[in-house]
Amino acid sequence: MKRVAVVGNIASGKSTVQKYLRELGYKTADTDDMAHELLTVDNNKLYEFFKNFDVFENGEFSRKKVANLVFADTELKKRFEAIIHAQIAQKIQEFFDDNKDDEYLFVAIPLLFEAGMEYLFDKILFVYCDDKIRFDRLLKRNGNNVEDAKLRFASQESQASKVSKSDYVIYNNGTLEDLKTAIIKLLP
Repeated sequence: MKRVAVVGNIASGKSTVQKYLRELGYKTADTDDMAHELLTVDNNKLYEFFKNFDVFENGEFSRKKVANLVFADTELKKRFEAIIHAQIAQKIQEFFDDNKDDEYLFVAIPLLFEAGMEYLFDKILFVYCDDKIRFDRLLKRNGNNVEDAKLRFASQESQASKVSKSDYVIYNNGTLEDLKTAIIKLLP
């Protein structure tokens, strides 16, 4: 089994790559989905961490409130990530264990390097997209405003640094067809 991390900074096209890999029959997992699953009041460690903050709506975590809080406070973000990254690493390992007979498994993990989870993977595929394109995409999705987008950009390691640490790079500045062609060229 080859364990491949699909990495890319925010709005680079990781989800599109992951969707296409699934269309081709590969199993994929997404750490953003894992984080959403973990962000529940049933998660004792996260509930204890956030219980004194205004991050709840109708008895549940508000992902928007959590994001606004942690992106605005670097120290709080580090403490939150120490909890959630350990739990995500466990979920990734469960995905690998559950699918150990597959030849290739892909995990979309935007914060691979920031979380220090490279050890979980055999290969790293970086999805690169020019900053201007990514910024415009981010503003269009999820109702992000300029300040929110800037905070999210600033929270991630530079693309150049990540490219140098990756085994493969796909450039996603063109069309969907260009992206699909680049993915096909990399696959066995």
